Amino acid sequence: MAKYSRLEVAMAMRESGMIPLFFHSDVELGKKVLRACYSGGARLLEFTSRGDFAHEVFAELNKFALAELPGMIMGVGSITDAGAASLYMQLGANFIVTPVLREDIALVCNRRKVLWSPGCGSLTEIARAEELGCEIVKLFPGSTYGPGFVKAIKGPSPWTDIMPTGGVSTEESNLRGWFEAGVTCVGMGSKLISKEILAQKDFKKLEEDVRKTLDIIKSVRS
Repeated sequence: MAKYSRLEVAMAMRESGMIPLFFHSDVELGKKVLRACYSGGARLLEFTSRGDFAHEVFAELNKFALAELPGMIMGVGSITDAGAASLYMQLGANFIVTPVLREDIALVCNRRKVLWSPGCGSLTEIARAEELGCEIVKLFPGSTYGPGFVKAIKGPSPWTDIMPTGGVSTEESNLRGWFEAGVTCVGMGSKLISKEILAQKDFKKLEEDVRKTLDIIKSVRS
């Protein structure tokens, strides 16, 4: 069962401005990634469900976060059907992120008052997601649309909260472009938690990169 309500998660996303994305089958390595992100100031993490037995890995990481990292909000991404969403919510997922707009996922998440963020690529999809109760829309793939798309749709739909994933990096110019266009937060995967960091197990660098990125986001917002 989720520890945080959808409104609490939405507020945390707005306040933080960034959600690290991560998947690895090694539970112990995952714990170190989690701790490094937490020590760097991140208070949300999206575990991307992309491997065999991924739900078992998530269960262990969420238990670790609950026991060792107070205030860390764990969610799950790459969810494509209601069954998977329900499974992860049983394991304590506090938010569900999808690459596409699926109404069946909206229903099971809304029933439990868990935040869900569907991948949308048009204003029509965004409007439908909001009609279904979506708080924060995932723009995916962000690299295809870019900040210009965000700026354009914020004109007729200024109330829309947008989280691009893909095409987001740790560079100030990149982050400034997205936030000046009007995004609420960004999802960041391999540009933050890189293969090199994982291979070298350089968790100190990850901690520093998370802290630096959050500082940049705070600066470009002010």
